[in-house]
Amino acid sequence: MPGFGARLRDATSQRGPLCLGIDPHPELLRAWELPATAAGLAAFCDTCVEAYAGFAVVKPQVAFFEAYGAAGYAVLERTIAALRAAGVLVLADAKRGDIGSTMAAYAQAWVADSPLAADAVTASPYPGFGALQPLLDTAAAHARGVFVLAATSNPEGAALQRAVADGQTVAQRIVDAAAAVNRAAGPGPGFVGVVVGATAPDPPDVSALNGPVLVPGVGAQGGRVQALGGLGGAVPGQLLPAVSRDVLRAGPRVADLRAAAERMRDAVAYLAAV
Repeated sequence: MPGFGARLRDATSQRGPLCLGIDPHPELLRAWELPATAAGLAAFCDTCVEAYAGFAVVKPQVAFFEAYGAAGYAVLERTIAALRAAGVLVLADAKRGDIGSTMAAYAQAWVADSPLAADAVTASPYPGFGALQPLLDTAAAHARGVFVLAATSNPEGAALQRAVADGQTVAQRIVDAAAAVNRAAGPGPGFVGVVVGATAPDPPDVSALNGPVLVPGVGAQGGRVQALGGLGGAVPGQLLPAVSRDVLRAGPRVADLRAAAERMRDAVAYLAAV
């Protein structure tokens, strides 16, 4: 199987640089007239899978599945399998981060061969970037990807992420560490991306990353599509805007949800060329 970086590049070049979220927030379940139960969660996800088939990337937010315990995880497993069967790359937004054998166990769950394994997973580097090594090694061995939090869109993150150490912000050091992994992996698009929020102040320089930049915070969190071009010195095709609620609010009809996703895909299409 080609590496994750190459698969992501091909998918976004053919189907647009957009990551669609599946965030079954209780508010959205109510708006869709679904119960806040595992059955309602399953119905919500079935609609999303049908509407998003053929798009490049879909990102289930794991927290909203965990809230239902084992039944929620069963829905997540089924949703990941259905999306992948529909030709969609799946990014599990799990934000896992720990040390040693615990990180290795997370790696087995999300980027190896378990029923939860997705094409890529988000990860927190704040136990130290080196603590991610079991996850990075497992992802590379299974041709999967990792998106490492660098500069998040929440205002509370700035105090830590913009702190300066040895002349660089913490966020920049994370980006540079990810870039080093991609360089060591050899030629071609890297399998390690970073997360830079659309509303993050003073974003880090990602021009040397040779990997994708997931950009959450577009729409409901205040990020504007028109302001994304060249974010952090990104090269054409590097940015992957993530949109969830602004599209999901168009549901519950599959046709309406798909139309909203198509409008957003068209709105961000210019990022492949700027």
